[in-house]
Amino acid sequence: MFSLTSRKPGISMQAILDSTLVVALAEMGDKTQLLSLMLVLRYKKPWAIMGGIFVATVLNHLMATWLGTLIAGYIPQSYLQYGLALLFILFGLWILKPDKSDDLRADKKAHSAFMASVAAFFIGEMGDKTQLVTVALAARYQSIWLVSLGSTIGMMLANSLSVFGGEKLIKVIPMNYVRCGASVVFVLFGLAMLPI
Repeated sequence: MFSLTSRKPGISMQAILDSTLVVALAEMGDKTQLLSLMLVLRYKKPWAIMGGIFVATVLNHLMATWLGTLIAGYIPQSYLQYGLALLFILFGLWILKPDKSDDLRADKKAHSAFMASVAAFFIGEMGDKTQLVTVALAARYQSIWLVSLGSTIGMMLANSLSVFGGEKLIKVIPMNYVRCGASVVFVLFGLAMLPI
């Protein structure tokens, strides 16, 4: 059976920090980060867009962490450890493949930047790298609340870069460099999870 809190008392802060870092890195150059840039260019209301991103992320990542803790309750710890390590290494390689933003558009029927952001982000995150990473983190730490908190912070940090300075940032740091750096961190994170 799974728990809503961490099973190991000393890993609370580690679960939040790891979730924040890993999800923020996974979001770099992801389609939802590109979507946040497109939304702010269209609506010119950054705070409403950030509010929509927050609501969509909380809902989406609570579902993902619940699923991750559920999975962890049924898989033996040794299999889980190797499986999660492999998963993080694969995520590291997946990050190297750029997402296409051609078909990403805010819902034209939405009446506000906030509602458009909630709808677009909630749907955009379904099956996305950051959602799958959140499932894996929840399976590792077996905590819905700690991983959801960290993953939400990570999403907000990464998307605030797009919403408040994305156009300027892309001119300074090429997205390929960001993807390569994030890939290395994911692979190292996966290797660190392997038992020695």
